[in-house]
Amino acid sequence: MLHEVTFEVPRGSIVGLLGPSGCGKTTLIRAIVGVQIVTSGTVTVLGEPAGRPSLRRRVGYATQKPAVYADLSVAENLRYFASVLGAPRQDVDRVVAEVGLERQRDQLVATLSGGQLGRVNLAAALLGTPELVVLDEPTVGLDPVLRQELWALFRRLADRGVTLIVSSHVMDEAGRTDRLLLMREGRILADGAPAELRAAAGTDDLEQTFLHLINERTEARTS
Repeated sequence: MLHEVTFEVPRGSIVGLLGPSGCGKTTLIRAIVGVQIVTSGTVTVLGEPAGRPSLRRRVGYATQKPAVYADLSVAENLRYFASVLGAPRQDVDRVVAEVGLERQRDQLVATLSGGQLGRVNLAAALLGTPELVVLDEPTVGLDPVLRQELWALFRRLADRGVTLIVSSHVMDEAGRTDRLLLMREGRILADGAPAELRAAAGTDDLEQTFLHLINERTEARTS
């Protein structure tokens, strides 16, 4: 459950949702992409109510649990999703290269490693020309080199004007974002650039920043 969550995301930026498992990141992401029932408040995406059919081609979404077909190859999965979205067939080659799956292109998804499976899921979210890409824990299970490569890809997308919302519970990834929403227990503890949050907490360590904010909130509740 989310509590009093309010924020706006500027176009062409990378916004990170950071917090421990169960803090509300996935619920917030599902509300943004329009698959979560919202009982109060409003969610507007690219100027339209979240979940509108007209947003389907404008918003790319990679779930935390990959939503691809195990009995199809990587390329077959992507060709299928490209046809659903009305994306050009050549987009398959582009996204396969972007996520580094050229060698696994014709491999059955059922035989992929966990990290490779996550990359197929990400590739599907990048098909077409989405204006907003929402990624729920996209680097889980990936080695540090591939994580670095994917964050470089996210930056290239942002430089092209694509807006990205990326959730994570990995503190060292947070510094790669333009803006960071620190979440706990369904609430946003802080909202700002990583450097600003570190400066406000008086530390260069984002984990210590997060702990500082938690302590501040606890003290405020008990005072």
